[in-house]
Amino acid sequence: MTNQKRILSIDIMRGLTLLLMLFVNDLNMRVAPKWLGHMEANFDGMGLADWVFPGFLFIVGMAIPFAFSRRFTKGESIADISKHIVTRSVSLLIIGVLMLNTGRVNPELTGMSTDLWALLMYIAVFLFWNDYPNKDKKIFTVTGFKLLALAIFILLVFKFRSGEPANNGSLITGWWGILGLIGWGYLVSAFTYLLCRDSILKTAVAALFFLLLNMLSGWNLLGFLNPVKPYLGVIIGGNVPFIVLTGLTAGLILKKYSPAGFKTAIAVFIGLGALCIIAGFILRNWFIISKIKATPSWGLICNGISFLVFILIYWITDIKNKKSWALFIKPAGENSLTTYLAPDILYHLIWMSGVPILIYKQSSEPLIVVAGSILWAVAMAGLTALLARISIRLKL
Repeated sequence: MTNQKRILSIDIMRGLTLLLMLFVNDLNMRVAPKWLGHMEANFDGMGLADWVFPGFLFIVGMAIPFAFSRRFTKGESIADISKHIVTRSVSLLIIGVLMLNTGRVNPELTGMSTDLWALLMYIAVFLFWNDYPNKDKKIFTVTGFKLLALAIFILLVFKFRSGEPANNGSLITGWWGILGLIGWGYLVSAFTYLLCRDSILKTAVAALFFLLLNMLSGWNLLGFLNPVKPYLGVIIGGNVPFIVLTGLTAGLILKKYSPAGFKTAIAVFIGLGALCIIAGFILRNWFIISKIKATPSWGLICNGISFLVFILIYWITDIKNKKSWALFIKPAGENSLTTYLAPDILYHLIWMSGVPILIYKQSSEPLIVVAGSILWAVAMAGLTALLARISIRLKL
């Protein structure tokens, strides 16, 4: 068994969920098998795509105790870590809202095409949040890049027009976008860790509290909180914090029993995975299994799958020390935000050029469509590794 302090399986599962996210997002679901995609809101069930995002949320929570322990070891104060939590969360919310609004750009009213607006936005994101090497020695250069990014952001925000009644045609927060949801879940879970530290019991109680909120929200019993829902709806809904906090609980269990007590950790993960899945199907009597509606039954089943998938990866890579199979995934897991955003730059460049590069999407053969999206996802993981080598990696 490996003696490395960093648990490789966390990076691998993060990379795996990102790879699957790129794959399902790229699929032409008019041709691809339905079980690979998202199910409709009122459909009682789930496809592969319906697990991918909660799988990533779960691993976000798992990483928190290990990341924060390193910060405490370095001597960072509670104030420093709190500042880091707020900064990272707000950054995710900002990027999430900008991404959410790319599809609302009205080219005529905005004065630029949707693809150009989105491309400039992503370039600004990379300029502002890139982890520049030797940044302490290149203060003026880095500051210049960040000021340029801010200027682009200001330009895009003021020029943005959707032509829709919502918010007078300007930017909306809506459902905050994927990154925004991650930001809210991280905010709640990170501060929960600061309050509960390594207490598995207290953290589990916090997770159950948000599961209860999720159930009460599903039963429409939280109407008195409607005035703050436009701002705190993700927290009030309970589903996202519940999934991330479950991952945090899993991380604490792993931290306590790994590596010496790995057999106990494996047994506990398998037991909790089975328990979550069973509980999810029990709650199906009151809530359908629906990602779009963020039901508690869906959240529990996804958590159960995440427990089982992670412990399998952990057993293979960290216990049996067989990790060569996943080396191509590791860079994606270590640079998750870059992996998620870089492909969008390519998409918009391709769409702007009008060159039919993604020809597999036009096929009527499911095998070609699926194979093309698999190759795209793997290529994007390779792109992340390449960008990291030339010091282009996002860090919040």
